[in-house]
Amino acid sequence: MKTPLLYESHMHTPLCHHSVGLPAEFAEVAARRGLGGIIVTCHVPLPDGFSAGVRMSPDEFPLYLDMVAEAAALCRGKTEVLLGIESDFYPGVEPWLESLHARAPFHYILGSVHPQAREYRTRYFRSDAFEYQKFYFEHLALSAETGLYDCLAHPDLVKNMDPGEWQLPRIMPHIKKALDRIAATGVAMEINTSGMNKAIPEMNPGPEILREIHARGIPMVIGADAHEPGRAGDGYLKALKLLSKAGFEKVSWFRERKRREVNIADALQSISD
Repeated sequence: MKTPLLYESHMHTPLCHHSVGLPAEFAEVAARRGLGGIIVTCHVPLPDGFSAGVRMSPDEFPLYLDMVAEAAALCRGKTEVLLGIESDFYPGVEPWLESLHARAPFHYILGSVHPQAREYRTRYFRSDAFEYQKFYFEHLALSAETGLYDCLAHPDLVKNMDPGEWQLPRIMPHIKKALDRIAATGVAMEINTSGMNKAIPEMNPGPEILREIHARGIPMVIGADAHEPGRAGDGYLKALKLLSKAGFEKVSWFRERKRREVNIADALQSISD
C-alpha cells in the first residue's frame, strides 16, 4: 500500500464560472492517483467587479467556505479536503486581500498574476508584448514582497499570451531579477501541470526557469490547476521528474500556512499518474 505524500494544491469549483465538478469529486480522483487529498483554491473575489466573470462574487465567499467544509465532512475517513484560495495580485489590491485572507482559516494562499484577465490587460498592456512580459514579472516579484502569499502560481503564464513574442533569452534577465527578489522573501513557487495544455505546451514554468529557481533555493509546490475532476493530480509524475532534472531533491505542500517538504524520490513512489 503506497503512503500518500502530496496533495492536489491547485483546483477550482463551479463558483469561478469556468470549472465543473464539486470538491468531493476532485478529492476522489486525487486519492486514486495516490495523493493525500486536495487543497481547494478557487479564485478569490476581487473589488469593483475586477475580472468578475471568472471568479466568485464577494457575496459568494461564505458559500465557498461552506462548500469546502461540506466536502471535508463528506470525505472524512477516506481522503482530506483542505481550505485554500487562489488570490490574484495587482498593485493596489493589497488592503482588500489582507482583509479577506483574515476571514477564514486557510491552509494555503496561492498568489497569482493573470495577464489574460481583461481588466489586467486593459491596465497594463501598451501594444508591446515584451513590455507586458516585463510588467508581469515585476508584478510577480511585488506579489511575493507583499507577504500575503505562501506560493506563486504558474510563474511564467504570460508566455501563453503572445506565444510568438516569447523570446526567453530576451526576457530572462528580467526573470532573474524577479526571482532574486522572490528568493529573498522565502515564498514558494508552483510548477503548474496545466501548462501542457496551453499555447506553449510545457509546464509553467519551463525547464530553463526551473533551473534558475533551483539555483536560488526557492521551494517548489506542484499543482494541476484542475478545472474538472479528471485533472486532479494530473501530470504529477512528470512534474516530479522535471523538478528532479532541474536539481531539486524535495517538493513542498502547505498545511496551516506552514510549508511541508517531501523527498522527490519518495514522492515518485507514492504517485499513480
